Amino acid sequence: MAARILLARHGQTEWSLSGKHTGRTDIPLLDEGRRGAKLLGERLHRTPWNGLPDVEVRTSPLVRAKETCELAGFGDRAQEWDALMEVDYGAYEGLTPAEIKAGRPDWLIWRDGVPEGETLAEVSARVDEVVAWARSADRDGRDVLVFAHGHILRALGARWLGLDISFGARIRLEPTSLSVLGWAYGEPAIERWNDTGHLG
Repeated sequence: MAARILLARHGQTEWSLSGKHTGRTDIPLLDEGRRGAKLLGERLHRTPWNGLPDVEVRTSPLVRAKETCELAGFGDRAQEWDALMEVDYGAYEGLTPAEIKAGRPDWLIWRDGVPEGETLAEVSARVDEVVAWARSADRDGRDVLVFAHGHILRALGARWLGLDISFGARIRLEPTSLSVLGWAYGEPAIERWNDTGHLG
């Protein structure tokens, strides 16, 4: 069976709650985010996941992703990886979409990018590295579990499918959601997306 990627978005933070673009600013989880991370972990330790005993775990080094990983029960197996860090929003760090659109009414991050930050091509190259790792032959088809952030995971979903990362605009992700990128009829597919059923 070909490898899949399980995607866990980090739990709720003060900035994700208010809609601020949170790139490299190291914002901790709120109590709600910590609760969600524990519930995600409980879900992944029940059937059919059963703790994912053979899965390889990677996490963004940013505290909100690392803490989600730890509270979910995978911290002792996780390796930090800079490729999973959130998009560098440059001059738009800490701003809400409404604040940005006040000066650029037609702005769309997936098409226009951000000033003084990471380019869309750089983001695409970064997630392509994650896709290549997950699909590498030396992994023997073992699944991988990554803990990361909204925009980088949406870009990863697009590139897993072989699409431009602009497709990320069409696949929203909530905090502490679970998604699975897998295969259908031999082609890359989305098996599960933005699943928050564990949050009740």
